[in-house]
Amino acid sequence: MMNSGDNNEARNNEPAVVIQDLRKSFGRQKVLDGIGLQVANGETVVVLGRSGTGKSVLLKLLIGLQKADSGSIRVQGREITTLHFKDLNQVRGKIGFLFQQAALYDSLSIEENVAFPLDRHSDLQRGERKERVRALLETVGMEQHGKKLPSQISGGMKKRVGLARALALEPEIMLFDEPTAGLDPITAAEINQLILGLQEKHKITSIIVTHDIRGARTVSHRLVLLNEGSIVAEGTFEELKKNRDPFVAQFLLGDL
Repeated sequence: MMNSGDNNEARNNEPAVVIQDLRKSFGRQKVLDGIGLQVANGETVVVLGRSGTGKSVLLKLLIGLQKADSGSIRVQGREITTLHFKDLNQVRGKIGFLFQQAALYDSLSIEENVAFPLDRHSDLQRGERKERVRALLETVGMEQHGKKLPSQISGGMKKRVGLARALALEPEIMLFDEPTAGLDPITAAEINQLILGLQEKHKITSIIVTHDIRGARTVSHRLVLLNEGSIVAEGTFEELKKNRDPFVAQFLLGDL
């Protein structure tokens, strides 16, 4: 019989995420047309592409918020496209998701927003939850703002709180949907530094959808560029800079 240590070793030996021949259309519009991608444990992959190329759809497929038309998505060895709701929720429990608009609850304080997943999905006692929330807010530099409502803080602060909430259940995989969208360059750089900190401290596997080329260069181990539903380039920033495809060159120059 395989013990838990053997299970962990087996999981660590295969990629955190494996996507094969993934397809998704909305009516006649093909959004993803046979995507294939692997993300190793502890790796940060940034997905780039023009608006409407399926980047955010890809993230939603990865946590079952939308259903693929066909293809395979394996998360930590489990095929999620065929999982029942209860089993899918078990997989989701290991995934943190930072939504583009942070998706905070307006009627809850900052502390209550971060505590929300702990209240519903953890066995921590009240005092332990309170300490966990304090530590999470400290991690993202928001410990002084816990009593405020989302309407009382800036967009960059909301992203920080959304990140703290996404980390509440200690996920092994993080999905970021445009983490720096709408932020000034200084605040965007601060968010990217927080993401780098997660890499260095927790070795979290991350998939980041962004238009922020500078941020992508800063935080990524590998870049993936989508165009018209397909991956047209993949590699480090320096490797993509050498790519002679006109679309790749134009995109990296920010002319699109």
